[in-house]
Amino acid sequence: MMPIPVTIADDSLMSRKAVKRALPPEWDVDITEACNGKEALLAVESGKAEVLFLDLTMPELDGFGVLKYLHEHHAKTIVIVISADIQPEAKRLVDSLGAFRFLHKPLQAEQLRETLFEVGLI
Repeated sequence: MMPIPVTIADDSLMSRKAVKRALPPEWDVDITEACNGKEALLAVESGKAEVLFLDLTMPELDGFGVLKYLHEHHAKTIVIVISADIQPEAKRLVDSLGAFRFLHKPLQAEQLRETLFEVGLI
């Protein structure tokens, strides 16, 4: 089987590393990193983001903008939002734009594993 193309979109290098560390070791993935929403969409458009781990607060294009675009153009991309923004309004908006799950920073590996299992990715 081919590795699953995964993009981690977060303007923080530390946060991207934390997501990589939290991924299940047996999950066969090909990881692309994006520092902002525009890079995240480029990754999606070039087939590098069957699964997208998405921060909400990023320069150039934030996570909400990315979700809105994907909702309109790439509904099949599985988006898992990982954010420190825990405002109820942010969560509602994320849900309405089709994100599969909203996980809180700091990311817990076990929580991520459960989410990937629910999606049927592991």
